[in-house]
Amino acid sequence: MKNGIGTIFGTGIAFLRDVRSELKKTSFPSRQLTIQNTVIVIVFSLGVAAFLGGLDMLFSYLLAQYIF
Repeated sequence: MKNGIGTIFGTGIAFLRDVRSELKKTSFPSRQLTIQNTVIVIVFSLGVAAFLGGLDMLFSYLLAQYIF
């Protein structure tokens, strides 16, 4: 069984070759699609934040009125 720097170095080189090969197969989205998806995520996040903020205000009001 071989152990040592040569084996580790060879394994690392093989890994980097595989990474390079896989990256060549990758297709990246266009700039327009990236911007569109970013806007969708921001709008959705703001909607969820507004919904949760509204629930927080409602529960705070109810707690203040009926418990404290």
